[in-house]
Amino acid sequence: MRIFKSKWFNKWAEKEGLMDKTLTEAITEMEDGLNDGELGGHVYKKRAAIQGQGKRGGLRTIIAFKVDDKSFFMFGFAKNQKDNIDKKELKALKLMAKDLLSYSDKQLKQAIEVSELIEVKNHE
Repeated sequence: MRIFKSKWFNKWAEKEGLMDKTLTEAITEMEDGLNDGELGGHVYKKRAAIQGQGKRGGLRTIIAFKVDDKSFFMFGFAKNQKDNIDKKELKALKLMAKDLLSYSDKQLKQAIEVSELIEVKNHE
C-alpha cells in the first residue's frame, strides 16, 4: 500500500506534530478494517494520536483509501477546534478522493515532483 499526503495536509500535520509513523500505523489499522467512519466514495475518517495524548482527544484525519491500492491523507483537524466536516466539505473531499485514487503511477510521480503530494515512507 502506497501512502501519500497532500501538500496542505503535510503543513497541517507538521504544525500539529503528527508524525509519518503515526500515519503509517493509521493506514495499517485501516487495512485491518479499523476506521472511525466510512463517509462514502472511498472517504474515511480516522483518529490519530499526537505525542503525549491518546486518539480520543487528538486529531481527526480524512483519508481517501482503497484496499490493496493506495491511500491519501487529504484533510485534518483537531477535535477541540472542530466537531466534524460539513456537507460541503464532504462533497469536495469525495471529488478529491475520486481524482486522487484514479492517478496513474505517472501522475503520482508528477504530483510528487511538483510537491503537490508527499509520499509517506514506511516506518516499521
